[in-house]
Parts: sequence; C-alpha cells; structure tokens
Amino acid sequence: MADRIAQVARDTQETQIVVGVNLDGRGTAELDTGLPFLEHMLEQVARHGLIDLTVRARGDLQIDAHHTVEDIGITFGQSLVRAVGDKKGIRRYGHAYVPLDEALSRVVIDMSGRPGLSYRVDFPRARIHEFDVDLIREFFQGFCNHAMVTLHIDALHGDNAHHMAETVFKAFGRALRMALEADPRMVGVVPSTKGLL
Repeated sequence: MADRIAQVARDTQETQIVVGVNLDGRGTAELDTGLPFLEHMLEQVARHGLIDLTVRARGDLQIDAHHTVEDIGITFGQSLVRAVGDKKGIRRYGHAYVPLDEALSRVVIDMSGRPGLSYRVDFPRARIHEFDVDLIREFFQGFCNHAMVTLHIDALHGDNAHHMAETVFKAFGRALRMALEADPRMVGVVPSTKGLL
C-alpha cells in the first residue's frame, strides 16, 4: 500500500479546522481544539487506532461547542477518505468491544462508501465536566457523513458517563484500525463484489 497520509482544512464563518492523519502511524496525537474533553477522547482514537492524528481547531466556543465538535468530525472524515484512497487491500470491516470498569461499549464499522450511523448511547448525565454529551453523537454523525462509512455504536453497560464515553472512543479507534488494516489475501482487490466502495 502507498503511504496513507492526508491533511484537510475546513474554513467556515464558524470554525477554522485542520486535520492531518497517517493511517499507518504509531498512535500519536497533536491536538489543539479548546475542548479538553474532546482532546482526551481523540487521544484514545489515535492510540487505539494506531493513527497519527493532528487536529488544530478554532471555533465559536463563546456560543457553544457544537459547531467545533461537528466540524472536527467532518474534517476527520474527509481526511480519512483522502488517506485511504481506493480501499484496495483493506479488511473493510472492523469491530471492537472495550470495557472500562463497569462500562462496556461495542463499535462496528464498514468502510462501505455509504454514510450511516446507528448510535445507542444513553448517558446518565448531560455533561462531563463542561462537555455536552449530545455533541458526541454530532461528532460521529459528521464523521460518518464525510468518511462515507456505516458505523454502529452501542454502549452496552455503564453508570459513569466518562467511562462510557471513553469506551466508545477506544472501541471506535480499535474498530477503525481493524477495518483499515491490510488483508494479505486481498492485495490489490477492493473488498466488495461490486468492485467499488
């Protein structure tokens, strides 16, 4: 496989965002978003996905974090599409179960070329420190729409909102890593009977 590296910039009246990815990295993260909790979650994606991830974001946080979080998801999705290329030789599907103490989440991904999100996470509270947990869905919706993936996220157990969020992002990183791995039996082949993803 060729180097799977990409960088995408998104510049709107609400946000200015640059996301860089190396899909065959070592799991490093350089993050500057103004949103410490989101950065903590993105670190999990990088580490467990073995993706080198750079995110620089400035947004209208004086209003709230919605635009910034959604646009980071959008730009991350766009950078993933650019980096993965024609998808020849990848496994395509990935899944992971991740526990953290009482919490357990499952994430399943298909690099299908079709955006779809099934999100079943029932947090026990509305905020984690200052972060609105509703924005986690917005991040993943933006990602799915622009990465053109089908993504199922299920928080199966949990009482602690932080633990639940962390298991979701760790499982997402692990599932993404599996889906993007090279399959030695599929070298040069798109993993679809259609011949296109």
